[in-house]
Amino acid sequence: MMMTDSQSFMLSKPNPVSGMTSHKGQANENWMGFARIFDNVWSGARHALVGPSQVDRFGQTNIAALGGTYEAPKVQLLGVRGFPGNSISHANSFFVPKHSTRVFVEGECDVVCSIGYNPKRLPKGYSFDDIDIRRVITDLCVMDFNGPNKQMRVISLHPGVALAEVQENTGFELAVSDDLGETEAPTDEQLQIISELDPLNVRAKQLKDNPPGVRSAA
Repeated sequence: MMMTDSQSFMLSKPNPVSGMTSHKGQANENWMGFARIFDNVWSGARHALVGPSQVDRFGQTNIAALGGTYEAPKVQLLGVRGFPGNSISHANSFFVPKHSTRVFVEGECDVVCSIGYNPKRLPKGYSFDDIDIRRVITDLCVMDFNGPNKQMRVISLHPGVALAEVQENTGFELAVSDDLGETEAPTDEQLQIISELDPLNVRAKQLKDNPPGVRSAA
């Protein structure tokens, strides 16, 4: 695994999530300027976990703008940023902290920032084999794109979540894995690693009201 400070250095030890007010004293290992960053992106070895504002049935995502027109959106977001290059260069997975039809939209995303399994938007010379969307992880379930014709597919439900709730909060029809089961809980070792990476418990703010991992424990 290669770690960076998200700016310009590779690290031998990870920086804690939001736990540093400066980069002084971090475990710098080597320079990681923009040229090397893009060499890494284009190598295909990278796997990015990103948080899109919209996801459509094709796995296309949006972080740029919502509603209105391209020239005058109702809500201006980040812009496309690195999503176009990410989507054609390496594996990607999506994290959605609130599974709803506002995120998993009925039609296409308001602005298509990254390509997915939509044959009409594939770059010239590209096929589905060149697109690698691994997982979609939400507060309700885990999904992939291994359904019929690359349809988004539910592969596990979080403890206490019903499949009907997932479909109700999705703006398009989902495929379902033949061996649909319950999402595995993290191991004690994994929880320890997470606590070391996130000593300020920033993760507790990612899901509204920080619900328990098992609904019956509420």
